[in-house]
Amino acid sequence: MATSESTQLGNQGDDSLRADDTKCVFCVIANCKTENEILCRDGELACFRDAKPGARHHYLVVPRAHVGNCKSLNREHVPLVERMVKMGRSVLQQKNVMELGDVRMGFHMPPFSSVPHLHLHVLAPASEMSDRSLRFYGPQSYWFITVENLLKQLKSQNEVK
Repeated sequence: MATSESTQLGNQGDDSLRADDTKCVFCVIANCKTENEILCRDGELACFRDAKPGARHHYLVVPRAHVGNCKSLNREHVPLVERMVKMGRSVLQQKNVMELGDVRMGFHMPPFSSVPHLHLHVLAPASEMSDRSLRFYGPQSYWFITVENLLKQLKSQNEVK
């Protein structure tokens, strides 16, 4: 389930957008300013379907307040990323994905991210992903970093390389 933990990212529990956030498609979607179906939402995060799914279940978890791509993160963002993972797993469970060991979660590395707003890709079942999807979301992809590797880098190096 979604939690209502708040962070210091702004826009907490507030559906208003700053003027510069209205240009960011994920800010607009996450704050319910479009017709996109929101699968899960709390004061900090929102989850919705990926427009170009790479797996049967492909969801994006995004902060409602604008946060840059994964390269803009540091050690202080570890709790945010962990809450994003928790929401992603919760949505998978709501969608009756029972094999949570067959899930791929991660982020596209710049310059390969299509939207410059932090977004966690949640894909399942990973074992059924096509070769094309594996190129974009696979563990050997040089433009995709798994959430485990991202968290490891943030905790040990205070940045994503």
